[in-house]
Amino acid sequence: MEIKVQSIKFDADQKLLDFTDKKLSKLERFFEGITAVDVTMSLLNEAQNKDVKVVVYIPGSTVVVERSAKTFEDAVTEAADILKEKLTRIKEKRAE
Repeated sequence: MEIKVQSIKFDADQKLLDFTDKKLSKLERFFEGITAVDVTMSLLNEAQNKDVKVVVYIPGSTVVVERSAKTFEDAVTEAADILKEKLTRIKEKRAE
C-alpha cells in the first residue's frame, strides 16, 4: 500500500509525515487490498484551520474522508478512525 502526502500552503515536516504514515498504514488490518492512499493537508482561514482529506483506493471503489481540527495530528487521527469503520463495513458487505 502506497501512501502519498501532499501539503498545500505549507511544508510538512518529517515528524508529521511519519505520524501520518504510521496512522494510515494500520488501515490494512481492516481491509486487505488497499491499493493506495492519497492524503491532502491544507490550511484554512478558520479556528479549526488544519484540514486533512484522505482518499483510500480499494478494488471497485474509493473511500473519502475529510476532517478539520486544531492540529494535523488530530485531523489525521479522526480521519483514520472513521476510515477504519467505513472499511470494516465495506468488508462485511462484500463478505455477505
